[in-house]
Amino acid sequence: MSQPDPATLQPFLDELDAFIERELAPLEAEGDNRRFFDHRREYARTDWDDNGKPHPDWEALLAEARRRAREAGFLGFALPAEFGGGDASNWQMAVVREHLVAKGIGLHCDLQNEHAIVGNFPTTLAFRDFGTEAQKAAFIPGSINGGVAVAFGLTEPAHGSDATWLETRAAPCRRDGVDGWLLNGEKMWTTGAHAATHILIFARSEGEDGDARGITCFVMPNPTPGFTIEEWLWTFNMPTDHPRVSLRDVWLPDSAILGEPGLGLAVAQHFVHENRIRQAASSLGTARYCIGESVAWARQRHTFGRPLAENQAIQFRLAELQTDYELIRALTLEVAARMDTMNKREVAKALSDKVAMCNYRANRLACEAADAAIQVHGGLGYSRYKQFEHHYRHHRRYRITEGSDEIQLRKIAGHLFGYIGTR
Repeated sequence: MSQPDPATLQPFLDELDAFIERELAPLEAEGDNRRFFDHRREYARTDWDDNGKPHPDWEALLAEARRRAREAGFLGFALPAEFGGGDASNWQMAVVREHLVAKGIGLHCDLQNEHAIVGNFPTTLAFRDFGTEAQKAAFIPGSINGGVAVAFGLTEPAHGSDATWLETRAAPCRRDGVDGWLLNGEKMWTTGAHAATHILIFARSEGEDGDARGITCFVMPNPTPGFTIEEWLWTFNMPTDHPRVSLRDVWLPDSAILGEPGLGLAVAQHFVHENRIRQAASSLGTARYCIGESVAWARQRHTFGRPLAENQAIQFRLAELQTDYELIRALTLEVAARMDTMNKREVAKALSDKVAMCNYRANRLACEAADAAIQVHGGLGYSRYKQFEHHYRHHRRYRITEGSDEIQLRKIAGHLFGYIGTR
C-alpha cells in the first residue's frame, strides 16, 4: 500500500518547531534550568535525599512544558477528537515521535521518563474501551488534564515476559455488604508510583498458572491500605521512579475491576502494538540524531592534519548505520500506515510480527548509533558534555521493557514458522 504524503504533516511539524522555539527554548534557558540537560543532568534530576526519586523541581518543569503544550493543542494530538484531540494516526505519530527525538534531549522530548509534548495517553484509551460509564467519567477527563496519573502493575519479581505466570492473587471477599476482592502479591518496576493517583494491578482471580484467561485488572487508588512500597530500584537510566511494591490483604470492590473479570490481559495488551511502533520511531529519531552529529563532527574534526571524515573506517561505519536507518524507517512507516487501515484484532493477527521487526531492529540501531557516536567523538563522546551516553542508556532499556529482544524475535519466528498468526 502507498503511505500518506509526508508533505501533509509538514505544516504540523513546522508549528511544533515554532512552538518549541517560542515557548520551550526560553523556558529551558530560564534561571538554571539548563542544569537538567547539560553535564549535570542526572545529579540535578535526582532527589538524593528521597531514595533517588526524580527531583520535584525537575518534575515541575516537565509539567509546565506539558501544560503549555496542552494549551497550544499539541499534547493531545494523538487523542480522539471526541476528547478534544487531533485524531492522529499511527503513521502521523511515528513521524512526530521520530521528529522530536531527532532534535536531541530537551523540554520538547526527554528520554529518561518518556516525557514528550505530544503525548500517548494509553490509559485514557483503556478506560474508553474497557471502563464502565462511572470509570470513564472518573478517569478520562483527569487522565487528559493531568489530574489523574495511572501507573501499571503487571511485572513481578519472578515474572516479566511470562505474565501469565504471575503470582499475585485476587480472592473474592465481601466487606460491609459490598462484594470485592482481596489482593496479595508483589510487583516490580511499578513506574511512576510516586506520583500516581491510581495503579492498575493485574492479579490471577481464577484458572491455573500459565492460563491466558483468569487474570483480572483492578484500578487501585494510591495509597490504599495494605499497599506498600518496599524499595526504589535504581537503573542504568537514573533517577528512579521504579519501585518494588507489595500487596498484603489489599481490598478492592467489584467496581474497581477494569474490563471483564478474568480477561485482564486484554487491558494489558490493549496498546502494545501502538506503543511498539512509536517506540521504534523514537529509536529511529535517536539513530538519526547520533548519525547526523557524528557526520558533522567527522567533517570538522582534523586528525593528523586531515578531516576525520576522510578515514574510511569512519565513513563505512556511519554509512552502514545510515543504510540501516533508511531501511528500518521505511518499514516502520509502512507498517504504521497499514495499522491505520485495520482494527486492533486485525493488527494483532496480520501485523504483529512486522511491528516486532520494527521494534527489535530500531531499538538495536539506536544503541549501535549512540555507541558509534561516542566512538567517533572520541574522549568528548565519552564525556557528559555530549548526549550520546544519555541516548544509549535510554534505548538500551527499550530492548527489555516493551517486549525484550528475545520476545520480539519469538513473535517474528512464530509467524515465520507458522506457530502463530495466519501462516
